[in-house]
Amino acid sequence: MGDWSLLSSLLDQVQSHSTVVGKVWLGVLFLFRIFILAAGVDTIWGDEQANMDCNTRSLGCKNACYDAAFPVSHTRFWVLQILTVSTPTLIYLGHVLLVIRKENKLRTAAEQKMGKNGPLKAPRYSTEQGRVHLKGALLLTYMMQLCFRVLLELGFVVGQYYLYGFIFMPAKISFPHYPCPSPVDCFISRPTEKSVFIVFMLAMAVLSALLNVVEMFYLMVSKMKEKKRRRTGSVPLQESDTVSVC
Repeated sequence: MGDWSLLSSLLDQVQSHSTVVGKVWLGVLFLFRIFILAAGVDTIWGDEQANMDCNTRSLGCKNACYDAAFPVSHTRFWVLQILTVSTPTLIYLGHVLLVIRKENKLRTAAEQKMGKNGPLKAPRYSTEQGRVHLKGALLLTYMMQLCFRVLLELGFVVGQYYLYGFIFMPAKISFPHYPCPSPVDCFISRPTEKSVFIVFMLAMAVLSALLNVVEMFYLMVSKMKEKKRRRTGSVPLQESDTVSVC
């Protein structure tokens, strides 16, 4: 199915800048979606068109039947889904790395000018150890990528049904159009096994969307708790409105 190492290495960097729920989402993405696609699904599907048997040998009929039933291969559809859903997370990672780079330069400049013109403005979003605090622009970026991930996951789930017209893989497909001389039945190889994987991948997509919703509520509850502690005076002013990630 291809080399997932580049995407995996990029997403692995996101773990250090995500919440606990975000780490669970990444675990689901790695173990139950990318790993399954890379290790098992492609061998089960194989060459779908070559493995499909039709009750005619009419030239071009098999190709037309397959194209009508599967405009896009399930495996390629899932690859596109994972890449698309991961894009907002990679954009968030780019924002984090940009913030860390800018604030590291700010620290260096502050050390060089200390004692001359006085201390410069302190970094707001990151620590010297590379940890970031989800607040301000970073929190907004994080919440936006969660919203986009939910919308994309649900969009692909609905799109999968409308694209194929079925959830469970049918045992046979009928095709009555040209270039077939008459209505033709084409039989799918291992339909039950493929149905299991289709349901599994749909379940993982729904689970991922639910985890994103849970993470949004987690961040909102964390913000409310911090504001409450701020009002009671148990959190210093500079640490308020902050959600730390580890």
